[in-house]
Amino acid sequence: MVFSIGDKITTKKPHACGGNQWVVIRTGADIKIKCAKCERIIMLTPDEVKKIAKKVEKGQ
Repeated sequence: MVFSIGDKITTKKPHACGGNQWVVIRTGADIKIKCAKCERIIMLTPDEVKKIAKKVEKGQ
C-alpha cells in the first residue's frame, strides 16, 4: 500500500484523545501522520501504519 500526502487513515484503535482519524502530512522512509482531533503528530514506518490502519481514503 502506498501512502500519499493528504490521505485520511482510520485506525483500528482510537488515539488517547478519543479520535481515530489521521491525516498523512509527510511520506518517505517514515510516514508522519497528524491526529484530526487533537493535532498530535507522530512518525511511523510504512509497515507500522499498514498494521494500525483499518481504512485509507485517498486525499486530493
